Amino acid sequence: MRHFERDILTMADELAEAYAEVFTAPPWPRRDRAETRAAFRERLETDACRPGFRAVLALSDGGGVDGFATGWTALAPFRTDRAYPQVTRRLGAERVEELLVGAFEVDELGVREHARGTGLGRRLLGALTETVPDGRAWLLAWVGAPDTLAFYRRMGWQEPAPLPGDPTDVVVFLAPS
Repeated sequence: MRHFERDILTMADELAEAYAEVFTAPPWPRRDRAETRAAFRERLETDACRPGFRAVLALSDGGGVDGFATGWTALAPFRTDRAYPQVTRRLGAERVEELLVGAFEVDELGVREHARGTGLGRRLLGALTETVPDGRAWLLAWVGAPDTLAFYRRMGWQEPAPLPGDPTDVVVFLAPS
């Protein structure tokens, strides 16, 4: 396992390739692999500059990325891009402020097909979150990925109860406390 901060950009191409492999395979929606790789690579440039950004990579002997985890500190005001509006709808603005703002957000966790079933995902998640202040971390997952949801539940991550009404296709998980 190698830990990175902004220096993750030295591994950006390898990380983007691993990301594209993981998130263009089932159960994820069918997406163009080259476009997914390019979009993630571009997003990584911004993400690496976020306060508290860090990444953990599991590297193969040949230098390829077998697995990865990235995240940063969620700041106020809470974001309104990507899936963040669904998070606010699911929990409500007051609970978002209480539970998520100021906590470490696990943004990405992925393990390539050939490295699955080895405990690598558990080790990556642990390595990324082991030093977060007060153990406060959170992440969101897509409801269409039942194995992913089951993984977080097995790891002891807990789901705050959603607000009634307007269902979303994301689930918020809080780190075990």
